[in-house]
Amino acid sequence: METWVIANQKGGVGKTTTTITLGALLAARDKRVLLIDLDPHGSLTAYLRIDPDTVERSMYEVFLSGQAINDNRHETGIGNLDLLPASPALATLDRQFGTRQGAGVALKNALAQLNTEVDYVLIDCPPTLGILMINALAAADFLIIPVQTEFLALKGLERMKHTLAMVTRARKNPIPSLIVPGLFDRRTRASRDALEILRETYTDDLWDLVIPVDTQFRDASKKGVPLPEYNSHARGAIAFEALLETILEMRGEDRLEMGEALAL
Repeated sequence: METWVIANQKGGVGKTTTTITLGALLAARDKRVLLIDLDPHGSLTAYLRIDPDTVERSMYEVFLSGQAINDNRHETGIGNLDLLPASPALATLDRQFGTRQGAGVALKNALAQLNTEVDYVLIDCPPTLGILMINALAAADFLIIPVQTEFLALKGLERMKHTLAMVTRARKNPIPSLIVPGLFDRRTRASRDALEILRETYTDDLWDLVIPVDTQFRDASKKGVPLPEYNSHARGAIAFEALLETILEMRGEDRLEMGEALAL
């Protein structure tokens, strides 16, 4: 089982879109996928037509009461794709849960119960640093950092990289990561300039391509379905297919290197 975390310390950069789209593409390849919504605002939950304000089985119960993940999973109506939804009560966990022994690895421990039942877990994080993001990063096998190609989003990326360095020191091992430029509009000077800054500043861990602005993301969300299911030929869907191929190649190389190291 692989756990991919989608995070950035700024809102509106495409975290939820990245989570639902990559999850749907993996599910379409016959992979068993569990999406986890850790954002108290519940955007991913609402996208999949579950009301975060009234949902009865959510991530909150997993954290607060130690309930099993499988007891709180919801079917999405999309084959191979389940959701562990968010509720607004998640916002209280820093106060209720933050000082508890092992609070930072509660999610990692809960995910260990899944064993071989799931191939991929994709976690949509809130844009703030707290117990929820710390739990996600502690459980991460791979980190995806969507960043909007505009100046203010670059500042959020700087904060995210600082957080990543802090968590790496605590984990004692680095989290492989990929920065994904998104909401790119080649017609605007701001997008082109921001992309150039990204390429100059983050040479080693920046995806070579971009996720373009595509109004069909909005159209798909209105229908409550991932873009690849709504229109697999849309520019955005094609871009995410390319992103998934890149990530799978990176992860395959990582697993090969780990196997070779163990063999030695």
